[in-house]
Amino acid sequence: MSESLRKRVATAAVLIALLLAVLFWLPAAATVAVLTLVVLMGAWEWSAFLKWADPRARGAFVALVAVLLPLSWIVTRTPAGLEALLGAALLWWLVALAWIVVAPRRVRPWSAGLAGVLSLVPAWLALTRLRLETRHGAEWVLFALVLVWMADIGAYFCGRRFGRRRLAPAVSPGKTWEGALGGLAASGIIAIAGGAWFRLPLEQFLVLCLAAVAFSIVGDLTESLLKRFAGMKDSGTLFPGHGGVMDRIDSVTGAAPVLLLGLTFLGVLP
Repeated sequence: MSESLRKRVATAAVLIALLLAVLFWLPAAATVAVLTLVVLMGAWEWSAFLKWADPRARGAFVALVAVLLPLSWIVTRTPAGLEALLGAALLWWLVALAWIVVAPRRVRPWSAGLAGVLSLVPAWLALTRLRLETRHGAEWVLFALVLVWMADIGAYFCGRRFGRRRLAPAVSPGKTWEGALGGLAASGIIAIAGGAWFRLPLEQFLVLCLAAVAFSIVGDLTESLLKRFAGMKDSGTLFPGHGGVMDRIDSVTGAAPVLLLGLTFLGVLP
């Protein structure tokens, strides 16, 4: 095992232990507090993608995200409001996919900032509502994260072993189609296990989970596009071997709203 991989594994082990403690040993409010903190830390890192050097300007971006989090909660108190916001998030990720494919070098500070709001706010809302408004909410949040993590792990190892065809060379030259397919296969195993655990229709749930993972790849590539625009390799240095907060949650931003939207139609939310 290389030193880099050893660091990644050690950091991941610590983060997983902390996550399990927050989810299963502390009240649900603790999960919401941690999710809010993580998203605001991610917003601070995202503000660097705008090429803003002034800390006050970057702080203003974080403040904007902080204001939009409770507003998004208020707007989605009704089922219609929730479906509308999650549908808008899904539309955003389709736009982001087109951005990656058609015009990956057409980035401006305003578009990078808008992308941050549209990525971070729905992801926070989705994970928060999963925790607070579903039966076995802690298990649902854990499942959503493990689903994405397994996709990342599968993509990493399959990409290193079999990767030949680049997935998005203008955005992230290291990612390959073989890695993406490996990630989907790995997440499919988690989806099958999750369907049995939560007693949901396997075929529908598997399709939903694979769709969420596909959008997690878009989330990852969107952050890569913006880091390339800002001239950055990692969003930060907080986690040894992993980079910053956004480097850990970029995939989740794409997957979480899609997963919750699908679960609303499967009747998981009341």
